[in-house]
Amino acid sequence: MKRLLQFIVVVLVVAGCGAVPFKEAARGPLPAGNPRAIVERFQASMPANFHLLNSIVFEYNSRAFPAIGYVDIDRKNELLKVVCLNPMGVKLFELSGDRDKVENHYTIAALSRFGDITTAVGNDIRRVYLDMTPSPEARVSVGRHSLRFRQPFGAGVLEYVFSGPEGDLIEKNFYGDTGLAWRVSYYDYREQNGKRIPHGILFLNYDFHYRLTVRQKEFHS
Repeated sequence: MKRLLQFIVVVLVVAGCGAVPFKEAARGPLPAGNPRAIVERFQASMPANFHLLNSIVFEYNSRAFPAIGYVDIDRKNELLKVVCLNPMGVKLFELSGDRDKVENHYTIAALSRFGDITTAVGNDIRRVYLDMTPSPEARVSVGRHSLRFRQPFGAGVLEYVFSGPEGDLIEKNFYGDTGLAWRVSYYDYREQNGKRIPHGILFLNYDFHYRLTVRQKEFHS
């Protein structure tokens, strides 16, 4: 408990919390090819399996809670493992998951008092890193500088938005009964080990009014 209180002490009050802290993703004419071919090109550009060290900031009510995340991704089998530490190295939670669910392996006791936070955050991390391309049955809308694919997902509709000269995924949006429920925005794609990966990610949860800001620190494939 003492260490958790120390973690709360380092909470940052963020000025301009709504600002986007990343360079805007490239938007413009898409690469040549039909929409499905562009998606296939994007799929091939991403690493199949990789490991990330990220800084993570959870923002709620103008307060920011920093953390460090270790993420293992197996895109072929749509699997992930996550370990999250506070800035002093205390493990906050550990989980694994696939495209449909997450399993909580450990949560620090002080966090458990507030409900199953690990599963809630784990589901958001799953939405960020897994299921990054639409199904073959998704409906496509071709815009001047974007492709939008929409498909049924659970009790709502999942939308993928591709744009820019490389045809990168720049957004995933989920619409439920009351409208936009959550959004993932991907920024600053870079070449690493012959593959492309975003270095900045924002996850916005409109139902619960919070956001996660993820910055890549290390990448291994």
